[in-house]
Amino acid sequence: MTDSAQGSPLTPDLAIIGSGSGNSLITPHWDGRPVVLADRGAGSTAAFGGTCLNVGCIPTKMFVRPAALAHSTEEAQRLGVDLEARGADWPAIRDRVFARVDSISEAGRHYRDVQLDHVTLLEEQVTLTGPTSFLSAAGTEVSAEQLVIAAGSRPVLPEVPGIDLPQVHTSDSVMRLQDLPRRVLIVGGGYIACEFAGIFSGLGSEVIQVNRSVGLMSAMDPDLASAFSAEAERSWTVLYERTLGAVLARDPEGDGGRAGVTAQLVTVDGRQEEHDVDVVLVAIGRRPNSDLLGAAEAGLDLHEDGRIVVDEHQRVLSGGTPVAGLYALGDVSSPAQLKHVANHEARVVAHNLENPQDLRASRQHAVPSAVFAHPELAQVGLTEPQAAERIGAENLTVTVQNYGDTAYGWAMEDHSGIFKVIADRRDGTILGAHAMGYQASNLIQPIIQAMSFGQDAHTVARGQYWIHPALMEVTENALLGLDVPVSEHL
Repeated sequence: MTDSAQGSPLTPDLAIIGSGSGNSLITPHWDGRPVVLADRGAGSTAAFGGTCLNVGCIPTKMFVRPAALAHSTEEAQRLGVDLEARGADWPAIRDRVFARVDSISEAGRHYRDVQLDHVTLLEEQVTLTGPTSFLSAAGTEVSAEQLVIAAGSRPVLPEVPGIDLPQVHTSDSVMRLQDLPRRVLIVGGGYIACEFAGIFSGLGSEVIQVNRSVGLMSAMDPDLASAFSAEAERSWTVLYERTLGAVLARDPEGDGGRAGVTAQLVTVDGRQEEHDVDVVLVAIGRRPNSDLLGAAEAGLDLHEDGRIVVDEHQRVLSGGTPVAGLYALGDVSSPAQLKHVANHEARVVAHNLENPQDLRASRQHAVPSAVFAHPELAQVGLTEPQAAERIGAENLTVTVQNYGDTAYGWAMEDHSGIFKVIADRRDGTILGAHAMGYQASNLIQPIIQAMSFGQDAHTVARGQYWIHPALMEVTENALLGLDVPVSEHL
């Protein structure tokens, strides 16, 4: 039931700020007990359900798939098949995506707001007033026995002239464009920027990607970052050592009635460049929403980037000490900014809320991620430089397996896919894996499982069947290429 009017303070057993992964905390344990769920989604770009559902993982992948189909004409041509991509119906793609996403969001809101009598939904911005209390924008006071901060993150925008023009977008808004833009300038070299570069280039837009440093995806293993940058440079225009200086409105009369903009770029040596485009997409990172809640003013410990500090049990710290009854999860506290990490943390927090005498710790080992760009990327564990720093370069064994050197790679005529595995040559411990190419996020899963359950590289490679000639042989061959001890029982 919605309650945003001023009145008597609400004193629930549980309060949650954020309707993304925090929404899953309302388990049957709380049936018949008062719960308050506060979410500013109705008044912001992201609606009920959080970033992943509304403006992140799910809708972006629903755009990635048709873009991948368009990109597949390149592979078809290599294999002797003439596929003609005659264009993309952007409105149809967009409406398919958001017909599903918006209905799920609204259904979730209706369930919490209308169907659950013990849940009070506050659809407003809130400000912390104490360790487990907050005040809503409309004046509703909430003082809870236990509070979970799951308020997520938001895109970072540079302070440059014209950043508020309607043609300037972030990932929160760009997927709802009325029409497919002819020319898109994307600012950023990380995973969001690279995913959208693949989407728009696949669907037919001319893409210009701008990055302040040389190379894309610099947070990945250097071999993968270098390989991806080379592939991106072949697929769309990539400009390095440039930043966005300003965005200027352009007279639509001079461009066929299209109300585009001129993006002014500043090069590393101080020169200025201008690019006339329909849309500017800014994707230079995300910041936790702790500042919107007044977390610092409430005395909570913060990392330098604004994330709320939590201990291994997801308890929020103040002065280095856990605050009784206060937890945080997801982007507002996690460095990973990954939905699967937020979901795991939510399961941990749910248990700890319901079993305060039997606290569980969140798992930090073997955290994987994927970038659904063109081509796809995936990673888990340490990069080669990180591994060398941890155990010494002399103790490393590394394999880089080309997709094209396997049977299915031959079938695809693949010339760019690679799979890299890093291990400790002394005992076969797998330290990390990194993949680029078709189905990279699936090919890396056996490595994630092995790292999670402590299996050494030789056991994983020889302790199971690998289907021949499936593409998964890329993973098998990468493991077999490592110089590690042979398992005694195999």
